[in-house]
Amino acid sequence: MYEMTKKLRVGDDVKELIPQAVIAGLWDRLKVMRKEKLLIDSTMAIMFSDDYEDNKIFFMTLQKSGSFANEYEMAYDGPKDFLGHGTIVIIKDRPRTIQMSISDANKAEDTTDDATDEQK
Repeated sequence: MYEMTKKLRVGDDVKELIPQAVIAGLWDRLKVMRKEKLLIDSTMAIMFSDDYEDNKIFFMTLQKSGSFANEYEMAYDGPKDFLGHGTIVIIKDRPRTIQMSISDANKAEDTTDDATDEQK
């Protein structure tokens, strides 16, 4: 599971919302988690904390429907405007690729927001 020789794919939805340095940091965290044998499910959710410091951000990984969670920090001193929106990144281990995308819950929220805006 999570063989890092597989192709790593980042969805356009992720690229639009998350800075490239953070995406690279998430891949690095995945590699460390694999090495430490902390990957127990083929799907992992990553939730960003609203709190941050000038040179780091915080996030949590969730596996097995949230029953296995770990908190992490990442060195990052770039723009933080992507935080505070409840964005959830999903990483899925597929047969030939490992895919990073935005959660369907976030996409549903965007659709709801659009509908609300149209009603105004």
